[in-house]
Amino acid sequence: MSKPHRVGMVSLGCPKALVDSERILTQLRVEGYELVPSYTEADAVVVNTCGFIDAAVQESLDAIGEALHENGKVIVTGCLGKRSELIRESYPEVLAISGPQDYASVMEAVHQALPPQRNPLLDIIPDTGIKLTPKHYAYLKISEGCNHRCSFCIIPSMRGDLVSRPVDEVLVEAEKLVRGGVKELLVVSQDTSAYGVDMRYAERQWRDQAWRTRMTELCKGLGELDAWVRLHYVYPYPHVDELMPLMAEGRILPYLDMPLQHASPRILKLMKRPGDIDRTLERIAKWRREVPGLTLRSTFIVGFPGETDAEFEELLDFLREAKLDRVGAFTYSPVDGAPANDLPGAVSEELKEDRLERFMEVQAEISAARLREKVGQTIQVLIDEVGPGHAVGRSSADAPEIDGVVHIGQANGLKVGSFATVKVTAADAHDLHAVVAD
Repeated sequence: MSKPHRVGMVSLGCPKALVDSERILTQLRVEGYELVPSYTEADAVVVNTCGFIDAAVQESLDAIGEALHENGKVIVTGCLGKRSELIRESYPEVLAISGPQDYASVMEAVHQALPPQRNPLLDIIPDTGIKLTPKHYAYLKISEGCNHRCSFCIIPSMRGDLVSRPVDEVLVEAEKLVRGGVKELLVVSQDTSAYGVDMRYAERQWRDQAWRTRMTELCKGLGELDAWVRLHYVYPYPHVDELMPLMAEGRILPYLDMPLQHASPRILKLMKRPGDIDRTLERIAKWRREVPGLTLRSTFIVGFPGETDAEFEELLDFLREAKLDRVGAFTYSPVDGAPANDLPGAVSEELKEDRLERFMEVQAEISAARLREKVGQTIQVLIDEVGPGHAVGRSSADAPEIDGVVHIGQANGLKVGSFATVKVTAADAHDLHAVVAD
């Protein structure tokens, strides 16, 4: 029997793209291809690209070039695939180019380069599919695309309008993941708050019960599973209030990732984002009254075209009042095809960097103060790493890759993927330090 063809994968971009890569890898394995971790072992390489900002475009082009140099047979997919002329201009020798979520085109290109040689006796695939995350957590993608038309963003042009997955399909996948050992489900989409609106919140059956395809009902269902449930990309719409009782009851984690982007009403209007920042502050205060341990994460853009000194100060004032736990910030970067590129009042690169530095200084003080409040508390953590006498875990306040961690001393007996109860002994700028609780 001939050996199966071997395929490598380079996965770039956001968690949504990571899920796309997992689906491609699962299909490859189902069809008998061997998955390998290096260029030299692979008969061909699939590069799943990102194309959101210029830095991501360059990273993707560099990855394609490296794969061509090291291997020679390269299939390109993902968001940058929507700009095939740009890829062909730099690398005309790539075998095929397709856009995001176009799994059929990827598989067709693989078939042409490496005809499948399936051996069904060897193709034993877990019902959760191939995962690129550690075994104890997984991303759960609930929809594709986005109905917003933010002026700085081209995601709808790459990924299309919102297309929600039926709620029963999502819940069944979540069940399989938990049954397979996943302890934390990270819910991702472009706009989690809008989940189901395109389906008019259609009802589906799961566990002999009717469930609406809607964010609150999805969270209630996920809360029935024995796992942490963490929500990402949640816009602060009024119906988010419905999640607070679920968090207070411990059915989902008291954590919200909200991409607010700015605090000046005028800048938010230019961004074509929801602009009632006072209402957002009121909602945050209300949420914290209902869920005192709530963790809030957000991202912001500084140096957006036309941003004045006064509007930047508005943003800093918002940070001081909102006291968000975790914050990421970026300087505005023109994205090819984004309407914001045509706005007047471009901010100089020097001023952008100065504002970013000031922004991060203000937020660093806030984040550090929020962490210091946890010293002396006893908390639950999920263990990610274990070493001699030391372990690294994450609390309900810490999403993987983007937030801080909990460093645990005297950690003998802890295992990766297990939960532990620890007492916080110290805090630094980003992380907590703890010991196993008695």
